[in-house]
Amino acid sequence: MIIRVDPADARPIYRQIADEIKALIARGALREGEPLPSVRQVAADLGVNLNTIATAYRELQEEGLITVRHGSGAVVTSRTTRDTTRADLRKPLQTSLTQLALAGLTRAEILAMVERELKDLMKGGR
Repeated sequence: MIIRVDPADARPIYRQIADEIKALIARGALREGEPLPSVRQVAADLGVNLNTIATAYRELQEEGLITVRHGSGAVVTSRTTRDTTRADLRKPLQTSLTQLALAGLTRAEILAMVERELKDLMKGGR
């Protein structure tokens, strides 16, 4: 499992880690039932505090994407977020699209950017 953290990213490190794991699940690189590395292992690999990884795992568990059992580790439990409607899923997309439009990007530029990101997300997947 390859996770990248960008110190220049405005998002907190735990959020970056959770988002990276979500992307791995979304593209099928992490499948249901597959164990995740231990909190200690991920912290050592990334050079971050154990609590940072624990926070990311806890958030993923609250979203229903993983199950964490103390002593036996974390396991991917789902590819879908629990109790999420399509309207809920659209909200962050709408916010991002608004930010891109406010930044002056044209419709064609936004569509090209979305297409590239979608292609990157699905790379290595189904």
